[in-house]
Amino acid sequence: MRRGDGSARGTSPRPLAAAFDELRFGRENTLDLRSSLPTGADAARRAEAFLRARQMASAREVLVITGRGNQSAGGVPVVRPSVVGVLARLRRAGVVEGWQEHTPGSFVVKPAPVSALFEAPRRHGDAVVENNPEEAALAGLDASTRRVLRHLAERSLESLGAPVDELFVHDEMQRQYAALCQSLHSGADRELQLRSAAARALDELDAAE
Repeated sequence: MRRGDGSARGTSPRPLAAAFDELRFGRENTLDLRSSLPTGADAARRAEAFLRARQMASAREVLVITGRGNQSAGGVPVVRPSVVGVLARLRRAGVVEGWQEHTPGSFVVKPAPVSALFEAPRRHGDAVVENNPEEAALAGLDASTRRVLRHLAERSLESLGAPVDELFVHDEMQRQYAALCQSLHSGADRELQLRSAAARALDELDAAE
């Protein structure tokens, strides 16, 4: 038996690699879809929710474990292609900045800045989706939250060279409100999440100058 051979001592490379991954990413930045064997639709739903949440948390990089699909029916991967589809869609939506294969069964994903949620349609040439939340939704927010959203809308319009008048500001507030709400968790602190996300996007726009 040779000394220094990890496999001879019963230490396989995979647990060691998993330990390094946990140190690098941490549990909060790791989504393991391999262990629970979800359907393709469930994997897509969980991946999107996870990636949107980590963008809101300003995570620098996250790990999404899909597995290779060896346990899928007929050996045809289901989870991995579903996640690839989500990654491509979320990149167009400004949630994901990029990704790369980490292992044959996982991806390292870089979340986009929060402000990219508002830039994505223009940057990628997609048609801007008409987002018209009810007026009561904005009116019902705390004054401090509306103030941050207004400041963000004005700052965003300035960066685009667009007119900063009341009509444009109000439309931009609605669009940004709708974009941010897609990534917020439900719960009593939802408005706090909204205010924090808007403030973070504002800081990103200021830092980009």
